[in-house]
Amino acid sequence: MQANHGFGYPERLSKGETEGENMFASRLTRAGRGLVCAFTLILAGAAMAANEPPVLPVGSALPAFSLPGIDGKTYTEKSFKGDFLVIVFTCAHCPTAQAYQDRIKKLVTDYSPKGVTLIAINPNHEQSVRLDELAYTDLSDSFAEMQERAKREKFNFVWLDDGPKQELSNKMGPVATPHVFIFDKARKLRFEGRIDDSERESSATKHDTREALDALLAGKELSATSTRVFGCSVKWASKVDEYAKYKAKWAAEPVALEKADVATLKAIRANKDSGKIRFINVWATWCGPCVSEFSELVEHNIRFRDRPFEMITIAAEYPDMEGTVKEFLTKKHASMKNYILASSNKDELYDAFESVKDWRGELPYTLILDEKGNVLYREKGELDFLAMRRAIVPALNRLKPWGGLSPIKP
Repeated sequence: MQANHGFGYPERLSKGETEGENMFASRLTRAGRGLVCAFTLILAGAAMAANEPPVLPVGSALPAFSLPGIDGKTYTEKSFKGDFLVIVFTCAHCPTAQAYQDRIKKLVTDYSPKGVTLIAINPNHEQSVRLDELAYTDLSDSFAEMQERAKREKFNFVWLDDGPKQELSNKMGPVATPHVFIFDKARKLRFEGRIDDSERESSATKHDTREALDALLAGKELSATSTRVFGCSVKWASKVDEYAKYKAKWAAEPVALEKADVATLKAIRANKDSGKIRFINVWATWCGPCVSEFSELVEHNIRFRDRPFEMITIAAEYPDMEGTVKEFLTKKHASMKNYILASSNKDELYDAFESVKDWRGELPYTLILDEKGNVLYREKGELDFLAMRRAIVPALNRLKPWGGLSPIKP
């Protein structure tokens, strides 16, 4: 279920300017450098804007498409009947999109009896969704994760995936998720914009999509045919190269390894001072499942660390294995907080960390603790990463919620 973010770092990381560029820059005056930098920024901004297609103008015909649905069927523009066709570009990962899930379902319930067909389309290229953009979600935007989101949330509409090629998205130009497009019976665009004016449903005062549909159904002119939209930007395939720069930056982060004695292990387990959700993984270099899932642990550290979240790994290895452990951690770019046992007395150290009734010593062993040290999640053996995220995200939302609040349930 986890999207593949290609978090295998390149052997040679990006070093910025080339030697020749450095020599040239060194010869410039300060004013000249300023002009060059300003001009470069302008060009970069123009290039970024050029990579994003324009929004389909009101009055335009519905573009042709053929896209897979999460139900295993293929749909075209001719697959949908009804006097009006509502297309909502939305995705699985974005917290704004999540906040609107129930409202989209309600639109289907309220307007399908009136001859309105609503479908959703994922515009996002999954390889362009950065790990640190997934801090408020259990799922990313792969096809399998779309299916999981729809199943869990009981979506009552067709959901198509345009992410791999983005052909329809490039023709229609959605700018954020969600972004609504309403077509009439002749499949001419009559409205594009937002669902309403607030992620927080209780604060919404202007229900733009409903007002547009009500006017169209009544044969009246629309008060507005286009509105501002808000949400997560569409993840265009052109962002893959930009994402590679972030991966190189993460790969360059320092890796440290400390020794954990009895007092340290007691403090780690108590979690009385961090003010964060604490994720603890006990592992070893000789443990096959530990090694196979470690790269995903590193990804999840990057995913959640900008929120009140802390990941700690404890290598259940003898002190003389410090070099081997450090080498492994460095190879994995494990920049979280890492420990190795400070002595050979494993009984004493394990007892300081966890009672024998809760943990006999099998590896891997994972604990997720709230900010008061209460256990939110415990796993003996290989991790179920989806279940783990579904323990973490609600806990983080409770501790420090996103402004629009994520509807993901514990």
